Amino acid sequence: MTRLAFKMKLKPGCEAEYKKRHDEIWPELSIVLREAGVSEYTIFLDPEGLTLFAVQKLAEGNAANHLPQDPIVRKWWSFMSDIMVTNPDHSPACVTLPEVFHMH
Repeated sequence: MTRLAFKMKLKPGCEAEYKKRHDEIWPELSIVLREAGVSEYTIFLDPEGLTLFAVQKLAEGNAANHLPQDPIVRKWWSFMSDIMVTNPDHSPACVTLPEVFHMH
């Protein structure tokens, strides 16, 4: 099992809408993520800087690196692009965070 952590940025005033959209996550998106080997996916919000902190647990031999090409993932990115800081292709502007400590 591998853990992947990254941060993203929410646009001001979009906190409630971001939570609402994730409370109503598309079932087909959840399926795509699980099939790619994402076993857990948690997102936290730092309201002071509107930073989203995400952690994924990835199965050995996962296919998470193929997710950006999936049409459901790309549709979700477009759906979320009005409330998040994104790249020109609507993917979230992410910064991967290195793991520096883990307690078992």
